[in-house]
Amino acid sequence: MKRVFLTVLDAVGCGELPDAEKYDDVGANTLGHVIALAHPALPNLAAMGLGQIEATGYPRDEQAVGAFGKCREVSAGKDTTTGHWEISGLRLERPFPTFPEGFPRSFLDAYEARIGHRTIGNKPASGTAILEELGEEHLRTGCPIVYTSADSVFQIACHEDVYSREELYRFCEIAREMLQGDLGVGRVIARPFVGEPGHFTRTPGRRDFSMPPAGRTVLDAVKDAGLVSLGVGKIEDIFDHKGLTGSNHAAGNPACIEAWLDYMRGDWSGICFTNLVDTDMLYGHRRDVQGFADALAYIDSRLPEVKALMGEEDLLIITADHGCDPVHHGTDHTREHIPLLVWHRGMTGCVDLGVRDTYADIAATCAEWLGLPERFGAESFAAQLK
Repeated sequence: MKRVFLTVLDAVGCGELPDAEKYDDVGANTLGHVIALAHPALPNLAAMGLGQIEATGYPRDEQAVGAFGKCREVSAGKDTTTGHWEISGLRLERPFPTFPEGFPRSFLDAYEARIGHRTIGNKPASGTAILEELGEEHLRTGCPIVYTSADSVFQIACHEDVYSREELYRFCEIAREMLQGDLGVGRVIARPFVGEPGHFTRTPGRRDFSMPPAGRTVLDAVKDAGLVSLGVGKIEDIFDHKGLTGSNHAAGNPACIEAWLDYMRGDWSGICFTNLVDTDMLYGHRRDVQGFADALAYIDSRLPEVKALMGEEDLLIITADHGCDPVHHGTDHTREHIPLLVWHRGMTGCVDLGVRDTYADIAATCAEWLGLPERFGAESFAAQLK
């Protein structure tokens, strides 16, 4: 029984990419800045080689056992969908479109006609700021709040006392159907919230409606081989359920880790792909350094449970999908390397995997570990995991 547990620490980048200037991200280093400013205790990640990744600035554990490195992103962009797709072996030559001036009025007119409601907003904004600005008007008028960001997203925020989650999801499904071609954003995101003016709070009912993957991924390869392919958290949304044989759409890191551990207790062969979103959604975008650090420390504290459930032929890969540096300017994602930490029970030393040319090396390694022939035009590092 061979299994791969591939886990993305959302937005935990580790230093600017060579082309960061194109994205106005020179100097970004999410993990390095959080560690330098908040000093989280991460002994279990360090035991896998975190401190050996120089950009993190974390103290080296000289007794570390595992493999460490960094990956460059080949795809254009710095968003969740692009990052996860490249990790799974699918690279994008063109970035998803963004709308720094908001969406075209012609599109919104057609969209409003479809959903039967006027919308408000239609501009880039942080999720909390837009609720402070327009939440009261939304309650008064019933107009859904539409907004975007520097990422390729169309976000719809509705108070749960005004529209049920099911109705909000219907609004999103209509938007996803309409946003194609030149308007084909990577994700349409449902943002339900509750509360009163001055005290609005987003709820765990968020759902992402992603563009279906534009090609074959390691999830497809695993499923087509008759193996198990599981998603935890928003993985099912990012891949539009494609390539998955099962999924647990848990919300929040504690619930996602419990779902991950529950899958580990099963008897199966294949892959379990987990996204731990809190570092991005709750802390990176809100520029909360201490919250980000605490979230990392919490993940670290659960790693002994993960390792205890690892079988003799299981592989653990911990990485990220992009950055979201809470001390960099703005509140958006940052164009960064992603850390790479790998462990299995048979390892005896600490292996330097270097700087990988593409996130897709992870997909190639997962495939080789599971005995599958596909490499996705990338280079597996499975042979180095001694």
